[in-house]
Amino acid sequence: MASYTTIEDWTAVEDGYVVDVTIRQTKAEKYPSGWDYSLHLGKVGGDTILRYDNAHEQTKGHERHTLDEIEIIEFPGMLTLYDRFKREAEGMSPVSWDWSE
Repeated sequence: MASYTTIEDWTAVEDGYVVDVTIRQTKAEKYPSGWDYSLHLGKVGGDTILRYDNAHEQTKGHERHTLDEIEIIEFPGMLTLYDRFKREAEGMSPVSWDWSE
């Protein structure tokens, strides 16, 4: 069984929106990038507004989900992607999230 080191794992809910962040470093073969992550912004009990994940990294790669589409993206590195997610999430919701650094 592959080992994981959890870097971030938290959920915040405010004004009908939810942010759910999971970032784990791993040597698991199914994650060639060395990361297992899901960065999610959505409505409580409802639609995904924005999500980055690599749940199917070996077959599909890294994905950017919005309400209307799923886009395959280049993986720029975990810190760069997390910063991108934070900027986009701030622009897509009225909430000023208390981001972990």
